Amino acid sequence: MFETLSALFFAHVLADYVFQTTKMAQSKDRYATLLIHTFAVYLCAVIALGSIAWQVAVLAGLHFIIDGLKAIWVKTRKDEGIKPYLIDQLTHLATIAAIAAFAPTLWADGVWSKDLAAGGLLDISPWAPKAMLLTAGILYTTRAGGFAVGKLMVPFAEGAPEKSLPKGGMMIGVLERGLIFLMFLAGQPAGIGFLIAAKSILRFDSASKNEKAEYVIIGTLASFSWAIAIAILTLAINNGLNGDPLLEIMAAKP
Repeated sequence: MFETLSALFFAHVLADYVFQTTKMAQSKDRYATLLIHTFAVYLCAVIALGSIAWQVAVLAGLHFIIDGLKAIWVKTRKDEGIKPYLIDQLTHLATIAAIAAFAPTLWADGVWSKDLAAGGLLDISPWAPKAMLLTAGILYTTRAGGFAVGKLMVPFAEGAPEKSLPKGGMMIGVLERGLIFLMFLAGQPAGIGFLIAAKSILRFDSASKNEKAEYVIIGTLASFSWAIAIAILTLAINNGLNGDPLLEIMAAKP
C-alpha cells in the first residue's frame, strides 16, 4: 500500500506544483483548462505507477470533480484565501489515500516493480518509492507551503513590511521550510529551535520597533507549521515502506 501511496503522492505534487502553470491554476473555471490539468494528473499517475489500471482513471476523475468544485467556490464566493486551498488539498490527499487503500497493489502490479522476465521493464522497487516520497515531500513542503502561507497572509497584506527585497520573503520561506523538512528527516528536530532563534535575532530590530512585527510572526509560524506537518506526514509514509532505505536518515525506526 505504501509504495502505491508514495507514487500517487509524487504524481499529485508533479501535476499540481510542477506541470501546472500559474495561468492554468487561475483559469480552472474553464472546462478546457480543467480537462488539460486532469489529463496531466492521469498521465503523472500512470508514469509514477507504471500502470494504466482503471483506479488511476478514477483518481483523475475525482481530481477533476474536486478542482471543478473549488473553481465554482472561488468564482461564486470570490474567495481565493486559505480555506478553499486547504480544503482542496486535504480532499486530494484523502482521495489518494483512499485509492491506495482500495488498490494497494497498483505499484506491485506496475511495470516498474517487475523485471523483463516477469513482463515488466525494470525492477526499481528497492529505491523508487522512497525516492518519489522524498521528492514529493520536499516539493510539497516548499512550493505548496508557499502558496498556503501566501493565501493565509492575504488579509494581513496591509501589515506587510514596506521595505524588502522583491520576493525576498518568499525565498526566505522556501529556505526555512526546506531546512525544517531536512532537519526532521535527519532526526534533528531540535535544530528548528536554532532556526527560530536565528530568525528572531535577524528580525529583532523590526520587532523592537513594532514595525509590522505581527505580520512577520504570523507568516513565520504558519510556514514552520506547514513544514513540520508535511515532514511528519512524509516520515509516517516512509515508516510504512519496506526494503532498504533510500537514505540512512530515512530509515524506519523500530
